[in-house]
Amino acid sequence: MTKILVTGFNPFNHEKINPAIEAVKLLPDEIAGCEIIKLQLPTSYQKSEKKLQAAVEREEPDFVLSVGQAGGRACLTPELVAINYDDCPVADNDGEKREGQAIDPEGPAAYFTQLPVKEMVKAIKAAGIPAEVSTTAGCFVCNHVMYYAQSLRKEHPGMQAGFIHIPFLPEQVVKRPNQPSMALETIVTGLTAAIAAFFRTGTRKS
Repeated sequence: MTKILVTGFNPFNHEKINPAIEAVKLLPDEIAGCEIIKLQLPTSYQKSEKKLQAAVEREEPDFVLSVGQAGGRACLTPELVAINYDDCPVADNDGEKREGQAIDPEGPAAYFTQLPVKEMVKAIKAAGIPAEVSTTAGCFVCNHVMYYAQSLRKEHPGMQAGFIHIPFLPEQVVKRPNQPSMALETIVTGLTAAIAAFFRTGTRKS
């Protein structure tokens, strides 16, 4: 059976909840005939690498889809590209701030995802949920994990990997006037549709 590793981050920056891991927890255990393996990642540059690498080595997934919160975005946004750059004024959960630092000094400037982001957007919209392709995954731990997952393909060349950002939950914007949000159940429906869309371009493995 095809394995899909889906990751979500724990809360960060003094938040009590992170919609990423909450949505991942609610995904079905099987989507489009594929086994869904769920993993919580720490919002930490260093620890997220170690936990993701261990899971990939243990599970040998066919696909990796990481999910992260993008406060301020109003829709689900599959990411097209990860850049080799950490730069954010917000500290990770270990208190580390990075400013203009390469993720891998010997790595390429960027990696493009192998996931069919346009098909994912179409599938999410078909489910009645707003979505669009994003060309910037930021420069915090989300982009870091997306880039690092691509680097793991050196040892796991058959693996396809990508990232999708999701909005705040309604309870997160109570004290953030005019910030968009999306219900958790809607996010889960959108992620499920996006995952099912992996196989509409003939990329599915036997």
